[in-house]
Amino acid sequence: MLKKFILASLCLGVTACGVVKKKTTYGSNRKVTVAASELPGPSDIDSLSDHARESKDIEDKLSLERSEEIISTALTFTGVKYKYGGTTRKGIDCSGLLYVSFLEHDVYLPRVSYYMANEGKKIKLEEVSKGDLLFFTTSKRRKRINHVGLVVAVDGEDIRFIHSTTSRGVIVSSLKEGFWNYAFVKATRVL
Repeated sequence: MLKKFILASLCLGVTACGVVKKKTTYGSNRKVTVAASELPGPSDIDSLSDHARESKDIEDKLSLERSEEIISTALTFTGVKYKYGGTTRKGIDCSGLLYVSFLEHDVYLPRVSYYMANEGKKIKLEEVSKGDLLFFTTSKRRKRINHVGLVVAVDGEDIRFIHSTTSRGVIVSSLKEGFWNYAFVKATRVL
């Protein structure tokens, strides 16, 4: 009985898993004729370009509105004392401030500044605008990103950002300030 079962299983396995040879066909040189009236004309291409520009403008406007909302949320934490690992009005750290502010508007960021730095698109300092993130290395010994701020205003070369510092809690600072300018590593855009 066992031999019959094994033999039947093998037969079924061989037939079920058999290799099917596929027929390969190669295309022939066929000519396709399209009426000139069916080809897109210059006005059609211009119309598509206009539509793409309008779509991009709307996307930029929505991104700016969302940035303003996130900045507004972050600014409500101004004056809250620093607390390592904190995410409340009783105490908050730099990455906690951004984590909570973005999450309030359904944008998820990692909880730690080092990992936040891997999100979004790296941008040049000259391209920074409201809502972008600035990353810093504040430790003299370790050259690893350990601080983050949210750009709240750009006035020419003066970039102002909100962040939580160990000594003063949540404040708005300028990138022109010596320490922050020296500690700056990179900027990213997540919206």
